[in-house]
Amino acid sequence: MKIQTGSVGIVETKYFSFEEKIRLENGIEFGPVTVAYETYGKLNRAKDNAILVLHALSGDAHAAGYHSSEDKKPGWWDTAIGPGKAFDTDRYFVICSNFLGGCKGTTGPSSINPDTNRPYGIEFPVITVGDMVKVQKKLIDHLGIETLFCAAGGSLGGMQAMQWAIQYPEAVQSAVIIATTTRLSAQNIAFNEVGRNAIVFDPNWNNGDYYNGEVPARGLALARMIAHITYLSEESMHKKFGRRLQDKTKIDFNFDINFQVESYLRHQGKSFVDRFDANSYLFITKAMDYFDLHQKYGSLAHAFKDTNSKFLFLSFSTDWLFPPNELKDTARTLMSLGKEVTYCNIDAPYGHDSFLLEFEHQPKIIKNFLKGVSKEC
Repeated sequence: MKIQTGSVGIVETKYFSFEEKIRLENGIEFGPVTVAYETYGKLNRAKDNAILVLHALSGDAHAAGYHSSEDKKPGWWDTAIGPGKAFDTDRYFVICSNFLGGCKGTTGPSSINPDTNRPYGIEFPVITVGDMVKVQKKLIDHLGIETLFCAAGGSLGGMQAMQWAIQYPEAVQSAVIIATTTRLSAQNIAFNEVGRNAIVFDPNWNNGDYYNGEVPARGLALARMIAHITYLSEESMHKKFGRRLQDKTKIDFNFDINFQVESYLRHQGKSFVDRFDANSYLFITKAMDYFDLHQKYGSLAHAFKDTNSKFLFLSFSTDWLFPPNELKDTARTLMSLGKEVTYCNIDAPYGHDSFLLEFEHQPKIIKNFLKGVSKEC
């Protein structure tokens, strides 16, 4: 395969481990922890050009480039990370790590519990977004970076970026926060709960102890299908599928696949099972449910009052999972505190997934914002 122009090229996943326990928000002392991460570009001598990219629920440390010349697809945000791109690797040292609770190299439910020599499974501690960020801070310290030039992410990644700015105000110079919210709505929590129930009621879940047997594939696939619907917009689904039939000229009055959208969702579910751990899905969605900056800090204004970052908030017109008004209201709150804030709502038809699919306006806005932050340094 020919590596595309503008790609960071062949990259390697690295691992950092620490033995000392960290105190989780639930009060548990947990460790040791291993963190999987990738880096792109070069860290300058002053170590002040580092950008931490934070991934969403189903993401991982592989944000850009290829692991080998045989890879069919690049990293999940390859369109945004690379020479001359939004996160320009000719200027910045970009880091992406798999977060705590994940299943792509960082310690999570599928990792071996050193006390039992078996996978943690459901014995893994319930975690929060703040816990994820605490582990990421360990990695950044290990890399010798005192201050991040930027923390950036979409969806759950955006929640982490906000938590970084709040939890470590002296360590974050700017934050790019995309397609996210300061707390999940009841509707979003409900979607997560249905997905979790699909998993735990799968006969193969076996109370989370399935690693030596059949995985709860049907439950995890169904959870992914449900969630994936929320990532799309009605407009994009209509344009992509409409009511078009799949490999037939008329409906056949049975419960096999009739419509293209049915085939698409089943494919999404199956491919997700091939690359993700069901227990990780349970713990990560719970962490999202618990994320509530209003409740945790008393108010949104109190949450952000001590932050020192310059903020860019990006929302998308057709994102009904995290509607634009949520980040718009957050931007207004920060403006009332005298913080430096830029807010943009981008007209895009792709729904919540726009942060991965909108290539016309989003990269330019991010690139110009980061240049502005550089000039002010």
